[in-house]
Amino acid sequence: MNQNFIFAIGFLAQILFSARQLTQWISSERAGKILSPILFWQLSIFASFLLIVYGILRNDLAIIMGQIITYGIYIRNLHYFGFWKKIPLLPRLLAYIFPVIAISILLMGETHNLQTVLSNKDISSTLMIWGIVGQIVFTFRFIYQWYYSEKRKQSFLPMGFWIISITGSLMVLSYAIVRKDPVLFVGQLFGFVVYSRNIVLGIRQRKSIDAGTHANN
Repeated sequence: MNQNFIFAIGFLAQILFSARQLTQWISSERAGKILSPILFWQLSIFASFLLIVYGILRNDLAIIMGQIITYGIYIRNLHYFGFWKKIPLLPRLLAYIFPVIAISILLMGETHNLQTVLSNKDISSTLMIWGIVGQIVFTFRFIYQWYYSEKRKQSFLPMGFWIISITGSLMVLSYAIVRKDPVLFVGQLFGFVVYSRNIVLGIRQRKSIDAGTHANN
């Protein structure tokens, strides 16, 4: 398949990911605290779909693994807003089935399958392991977010989410540089700025809460 077309899919995914981060950032700046807007999760599910396709076409296991895990968490957060049930049944079923289709392609596909992914000459074993570990760390932020949201029964982005995001982002960014993947590089570079800003907002929010608590006491 044409390499430019493959990169176009990846860049479109990253544009959507960047748009979700920008949406969350603007909403949080206006409120003066960290928010979890519904548009963040709506854009996430579309971007994740495209990045899974990109990962398969690029024979990149690190990308595929990270996105398949977070894909379900995006859907779960849309449940918190009551949005997921408003989607017609057929699109919802297709959304549920898509990860299964992606895994099936990896197991049984002729051109893009698990064997071609693992034997990709453009990625050494060491680099692949580093990329997978980076994606695991980066993905863990959403598992962490999911855990906190389940406790609160609402979509919530805790401070730990942003700290894990920066750590994972640096790992994936280094992987993208060595891998010479412009899609991952551009996406992570923009994300790093947003993660840093949310940490600053989170610290201010915590100080404001602590000041209010001391004042009441």
